[in-house]
Amino acid sequence: MRTLLEIDLLATPKAAPELRHLLRGHSFDVRLCATELLTNVLDHLGEGTPVTVRVTRSADHGGTRIEVTDPDPRALPVLSAATATEESGRGLALLDALAERWGVDQGPGSKTVWCELGD
Repeated sequence: MRTLLEIDLLATPKAAPELRHLLRGHSFDVRLCATELLTNVLDHLGEGTPVTVRVTRSADHGGTRIEVTDPDPRALPVLSAATATEESGRGLALLDALAERWGVDQGPGSKTVWCELGD
């Protein structure tokens, strides 16, 4: 794996557009998935949560992996179906549709939500 971006930041409303700007040389899907993962932290753990965002490229299959690590191993993402009238709840469904696969790696004091996109 070759690291393309690794950045520590706080999950804030302004962090998503800043992250998209940092990833401007990457595909729309990479930018979208990275900001969706960051937004999940903001929505479920709260503003100001420290995160690490990593974007890597696999030498084996040429795909891109996006990881967002936060300090709460208990708050796991859940794929759910949002109704047409709900204003939120579609982030993981979007990620699930775009990514070849995604998952969660739990550590003793953190978790990493990741997804892998093909080219």
